[in-house]
Amino acid sequence: MDYLDTIQRFYPNAINTSEGVDRLLNLLRRELGLTTSQVMSADSICSDDLNTIEYPQRAYEMLGPFKMGGLNGFPFTGLTGMGAFAHHVPKDGAVFVFYGPHIGISRDGSVGEVFRPGQAGASACCGAAHAALAKLMKNDIRPGDVTELDYQQNTIEQIFLRHGPRITGSVQPLMTATEVMYEAIDQRIGVLVERTSYPSRHLILMGGILINTDHGGRSHVSLRRLDFVRLEDGNHTDMRDEFLASP
Repeated sequence: MDYLDTIQRFYPNAINTSEGVDRLLNLLRRELGLTTSQVMSADSICSDDLNTIEYPQRAYEMLGPFKMGGLNGFPFTGLTGMGAFAHHVPKDGAVFVFYGPHIGISRDGSVGEVFRPGQAGASACCGAAHAALAKLMKNDIRPGDVTELDYQQNTIEQIFLRHGPRITGSVQPLMTATEVMYEAIDQRIGVLVERTSYPSRHLILMGGILINTDHGGRSHVSLRRLDFVRLEDGNHTDMRDEFLASP
């Protein structure tokens, strides 16, 4: 079975991220008349090294990326981070934000693990989600327990705890926890956007589940959101269908 077929058993609309960047840049040029040098990019994805190794090369044609995400992609840089990079955008250009949690799928179809470079066996992906889920399953997360020494991990644990029955009652708890994490990230990105002023013409918001693969493979994305926002009047255009249909 082709690796993409394996991934699409779990995420039917998944495409590799390199193809996704090609489609996005084509849409920006065709719909908005923008070149890559006019787009300031940021991402809120996990700081896992795989996300650097598998980062699509054409994404570097845009300005940036500014890194908003910490463990499992939550935008821990907050309002300061969003405001900082937003003011680096060319005046007549666009701000582009890609965000979402990640999950590994190995070539043999194991969900939540991959074979990393130089490793003899499979390892967890996302490791932070695995650890938080393990604590949730053992009923070992206390409400409000967020420490300075492990703030990001504790935040993920609290997000999972708020949706405990949904996650623990799932046939695929890690996939469900990843969906819960996506929803939390999407909600937080919405708050940050609402409270940020962008000195540009357009804001592009792209959310999804980032899917990592075994060493030598390419990352994939299962799209959840693609909004083109015209900042002069706040008009939102859902571009998911155009993205998925575009060459």
